Amino acid sequence: MLDAAAADDGVRGGRFAPAMSGVWAVAQGVILSFAVVLLLAVVALLGAPDAGSESVPWTAAGRVAGALWLLGHGVPITSGGATLTVVPLGIGALALFATYIGAKRSAIASPVAVATGAGTYLVLVVGAAALGGVRGAGLALAALGAVVVGGGGMVLGTLAQPEAPRVAAVTEQWFGVLPPVLRLGVRGGFAAVSALTAVSGLLVVAWLVAGRATAHDVLTSLAPGWIGGVVLAVSQLALLPNLVVWATAWIAGPGFAVGEHTSFSMDGVTAGPLPALPLLGALPGPGWTGPEALWAPVVVVLCGALAGVLTWRRLEPSLVRWSDLAWVLGGIAVTAGLVTLVLQHWAGGSAGAGRLTVVGANALVVAALVAAEVLVGAAVVLVGAHTRVWERINRE
Repeated sequence: MLDAAAADDGVRGGRFAPAMSGVWAVAQGVILSFAVVLLLAVVALLGAPDAGSESVPWTAAGRVAGALWLLGHGVPITSGGATLTVVPLGIGALALFATYIGAKRSAIASPVAVATGAGTYLVLVVGAAALGGVRGAGLALAALGAVVVGGGGMVLGTLAQPEAPRVAAVTEQWFGVLPPVLRLGVRGGFAAVSALTAVSGLLVVAWLVAGRATAHDVLTSLAPGWIGGVVLAVSQLALLPNLVVWATAWIAGPGFAVGEHTSFSMDGVTAGPLPALPLLGALPGPGWTGPEALWAPVVVVLCGALAGVLTWRRLEPSLVRWSDLAWVLGGIAVTAGLVTLVLQHWAGGSAGAGRLTVVGANALVVAALVAAEVLVGAAVVLVGAHTRVWERINRE
């Protein structure tokens, strides 16, 4: 009897082990990422001019850190009549990376662990947002951010384990109902967006180098001290990915705004008063406009061409039909557009009251242009390659 009971307990433990590993992985990610934000909030409050020296302001720091951590998942902050919707993508990236590390170290490589971990993350984020007074659309945004950050971290961390199945096998299992050529197009769309993001990062580095004198002047005028300097540096790192996303909008054509009635694009700059942040010294000035800058959208077309090359290498040229190319091209364009839409929406919005209610790019316009430009590049490669194959077959 005792042996049978022990065996039954062992079976149950084996069944629940994957689920518990997913919960534990998410717990590590949430605690680690929140602890970093909390530490930043404590340092900022201790360095405030009216801060007392008798005790650490844990309560106030906890409220600030909780709001910022949720904002990193797309949950708006409302304070003093102003609404903050610009997502500090660096905080979201920190949470995703922390969850990735937790999943890689602790999660069992199984769909149950991924689903349980992602579900736990969803409940934690939506629950925290609801306790903070968020309602309606704010909760929907919290759910979306939780799925992207928590679910993405769990998937990436689990697949990074040596015993995990190959990405292609997982894709086949989860998305097997979709035509293979469409799945190939989706992968090509992600490749195009990744290449465009890499180019945008290099462009931001160039902007930072060109604007280093302005950034130094802003930093000197602020004179933040060592505590304020730490807070300023970390907060700007949280916003640096936003600048990279805005650079994508600049390359694609429409540009972006940092304040109402401002515009930073390749065909002109309309600037205005800006917040005293050294990072904003990297915004492109008039020197980044002109006839040469108007060729910037060609970069997006080249990223689409890269996606076309990568997808064509996975096709069997002699078996490809025109309908297959249509599925591939549709997957590339739609994926590139949707990913761009989400990133631009999160990276922009309202950064406060007054002029700062308009920050970032028009997400719909940028997404549509990126999808169209990527489609052109991919179509040139795929249609050209397919035409050459059929011409050779006809000659033979």
